Amino acid sequence: MKNPKWTRDELILALDLYFRCPPSKTNKNNKEIVALSDLLNSLPIHPQKFEYEKFRNPNGVYMKLCNFLRFDPNYSGVGLKAGGKLEEEIWYEFSGDIEKLRKVSQAIINSSSEVPRPTEYEEDEDEFEEGRLLTKLHKIRERSPAISRKKKTEVLRKTGKLECEACGFDFHKFYGDIGLGVAECHHTKPISELKKGEKTKLSDLSILCANCHRIIHKSKPMFSVEQLKKRIKR
Repeated sequence: MKNPKWTRDELILALDLYFRCPPSKTNKNNKEIVALSDLLNSLPIHPQKFEYEKFRNPNGVYMKLCNFLRFDPNYSGVGLKAGGKLEEEIWYEFSGDIEKLRKVSQAIINSSSEVPRPTEYEEDEDEFEEGRLLTKLHKIRERSPAISRKKKTEVLRKTGKLECEACGFDFHKFYGDIGLGVAECHHTKPISELKKGEKTKLSDLSILCANCHRIIHKSKPMFSVEQLKKRIKR
């Protein structure tokens, strides 16, 4: 089978290595390139299909690093031109902030033990700029029934209502008793700052209606609740 396309997660990790190990000064046998190949094979991004040919092998990783050369203003050559549009997006999103790039790369690596491997190829239309794994981890944390219930109970005790913190919509007020308790919890902490094994606090969650929650998940970079609130007011 033809190898699956590179995802944002994989390209972010490749770009991080690009700046630590410029492809113009090394080759496919470099130990860091081999290590990234091993890492990409272990990440729960793609279904475990052993029929993929040469999946993310060192040569493929090295070639992907060479695809980034065409965007690098410090490189006097041409670089490989056969790459895709997503490589260009990743370059311009992260190449100007190496500290952010390395933070997101480490967060992707840390998330790998908390996210299950998909059973079939899937594409998340609400994928954040940090990639598929951190998007999944974000959703896993905010969908926890126990923490969501505790957050709603706390807000009801303090305010007597579950009002969207962005637009002010209240399901109970609009729909009557059938809307009592209806609201969604959004994890507000930047997903690149999630530490391995870190527990979700009630203060990390905000109450949102389904519409505002969906818009936040579609935004890149992800809106904060306050940013969406200001956008609604405008």
